[in-house]
Amino acid sequence: MPHVKYRSPSIAPAYTGRLSTDPIPSLRLPDEAMEPAAAYRFIHDELMLDGSSRLNLATFVTTWMDPEAEKLMAETFDKNMIDKDEYPQTAELEARCVAMLGRLWNAPSRDDEAAASPPATTGATTAVGCSTTGSSEAAMLAGLALKRRWEARRRAAGEPTDRPNIVMGANVQVCWEKFARYWDVEPRLVPMEGERFHLDAPTAVERCDERTIGVVGILGSTFDGSYEPIADIAAALDDLQQRTGLDVPLHVDAASGGFVAPFLDEELVWDFRLPRVASINASGHKYGLVYPGVGWALWRDPAMLPEELVFHVSYLGGDMPTFALNFSRPGAQVVAQYFQFLRLGIDGYRRVQQGSRDTAIRLADGLEATGAFRPLTRGDELPVFAVTLADDVDAFSVYDVSATLRERGWLVPAYPFVEAREDLHVLRIVVRNGFSDDLADLLLADVRRALARLARQPAPVRGAEHADFSHGAHRQAGTRRGD
Repeated sequence: MPHVKYRSPSIAPAYTGRLSTDPIPSLRLPDEAMEPAAAYRFIHDELMLDGSSRLNLATFVTTWMDPEAEKLMAETFDKNMIDKDEYPQTAELEARCVAMLGRLWNAPSRDDEAAASPPATTGATTAVGCSTTGSSEAAMLAGLALKRRWEARRRAAGEPTDRPNIVMGANVQVCWEKFARYWDVEPRLVPMEGERFHLDAPTAVERCDERTIGVVGILGSTFDGSYEPIADIAAALDDLQQRTGLDVPLHVDAASGGFVAPFLDEELVWDFRLPRVASINASGHKYGLVYPGVGWALWRDPAMLPEELVFHVSYLGGDMPTFALNFSRPGAQVVAQYFQFLRLGIDGYRRVQQGSRDTAIRLADGLEATGAFRPLTRGDELPVFAVTLADDVDAFSVYDVSATLRERGWLVPAYPFVEAREDLHVLRIVVRNGFSDDLADLLLADVRRALARLARQPAPVRGAEHADFSHGAHRQAGTRRGD
């Protein structure tokens, strides 16, 4: 029987023909086209070498959503978020999300307008804001607004506008250092000291002067999951104004905590209930429970957002102010955020975040129970915690633990801690929606097996130079990054 050549891609075996026999260039365009199925298989197979996102305990980014959300996103990938006139309903969903967040973060209400509005629009607030590609862009927008408002005040008073500065803890996400560098603002980074791992009120106020455009407080440090004392910082800035006349606004970087504290820590005052808080940023693709990338920037009222930074676009016969660094981007993530708000509501978000927090606390307790770790935080604020090795452990390092867990597919970052405490080497674990108690038990079992094996080493094999996560690396090296 003669040899038959398969020429039709519809009946060819998956791994014959060009895909398996001919080289496919990776650094230049191929000379010939290929069937979409073949291109898919080629790329799909290479991506199998990536780690599993569900087992990635380094990232804050959402790694699971409902299939219905994925379907909505697929249906809206082609809609450009910047084209509000062409896609007015997508713009309307963005506006609804901003309104919902303004209410969630307790912006002042527009009582007079709300009283005259139909029930669907009652509860409106004075907040203004927009979606962004993530909380990093939102933070830069907030910083730019702080700078422009400071410059306007200085010009009105006949004072020079050179050498502005911004005060923040050394534990800030790297986007704030980018903001300072890109817009020529001195970053006054407060180093950590002893067991103080983030900014506090006294250290913030002592670095403020007449050239300070604002103070950044973090509701959920990426280093250890802890909340900074926003209310205390606000009170200290109020006192500073009473004593010296310096009016220094406060921005809250609530990248993760903005979607946790309102549901689990309702008694915690950190948001627009504090008159000192001018603006808030948050990340929809972290504990907002949306795939990347979407963030949110809100200001307590229009006066906090300089008008020269706003572009006005007509949509639905009305006006939609836009304020963003990026232009073209898909509307899918904004649609997905609105889906989550409708799908979960307050009770659903509360249950999801409480489940994550409970699992984080169980994991922290479980790691401490091995006797090999000392928790620095316990996951009882953000569902995030950091541990270091117990004092009597000398056979292995946190980098050995991280590398050993990677053999089982777990991605647990090990890194030197926040600036001025680089002597402290930690493992950090982020618990997100989709990380179940069952997975937590499997992780603990693998940790115990890893410890038993590593304990037989005569000395640590890996040091900080083997860190597979650069969050805590020195800024001078240019390797420090966010999540």
